[in-house]
Amino acid sequence: MLAIIDYGAGNLQSVKKALDYLGAACEITDDPHKIETARGVILPGVGSFGEAMESMHRRGLFSAVRRAADGTRPFLGICLGQQLLFAASEESPGAPGFGALPGSVVKLPSDGGKRKIPHMGWNSIALQTQEGLFAGVPQGTYVYFVHSFYVRAQNPAHIAATTEYGAEIHAAVHSGQLWATQFHPEKSGEAGLLMLRNFIGLC
Repeated sequence: MLAIIDYGAGNLQSVKKALDYLGAACEITDDPHKIETARGVILPGVGSFGEAMESMHRRGLFSAVRRAADGTRPFLGICLGQQLLFAASEESPGAPGFGALPGSVVKLPSDGGKRKIPHMGWNSIALQTQEGLFAGVPQGTYVYFVHSFYVRAQNPAHIAATTEYGAEIHAAVHSGQLWATQFHPEKSGEAGLLMLRNFIGLC
């Protein structure tokens, strides 16, 4: 069973529909025990960094999710779910994240208002690995983004994919069995379904 973490917000149903389509046994849950015992865990996310972390604490999810994201079993963070893996974000100063990976979360540059923020649309990604989540995914694949902040991973070994939007965006990161993407695999067509199929295989 795959656990899709419900912290009161996020693109839960679209992720579940994609997994259902691929034939994966999955459940949307805010039960810490189910998260602890799941074969794989997915942390989707839309909304703000601070509100998401506040909800995690209020629902008693912080410890279970932090343990799930320690890299020892399959974990997939999506969009805000990627950003929450880091210690802090410019979006919500003073709100602590999970700190599972070293790095920072910063606002996309608007170039004096010339560049549209949030970044919404399809961008190609430069893959740093074609294993794990990205097995069989072609270099330069286009995926779908919706975000105003982005991750800067501190350790180059953690960067799995990059893209450009006024800055080099670390579009995907990984460490051990921990994977996370700034883009939405569940909204990225056949390439995104392949990534989700790969994640199911990792589980």
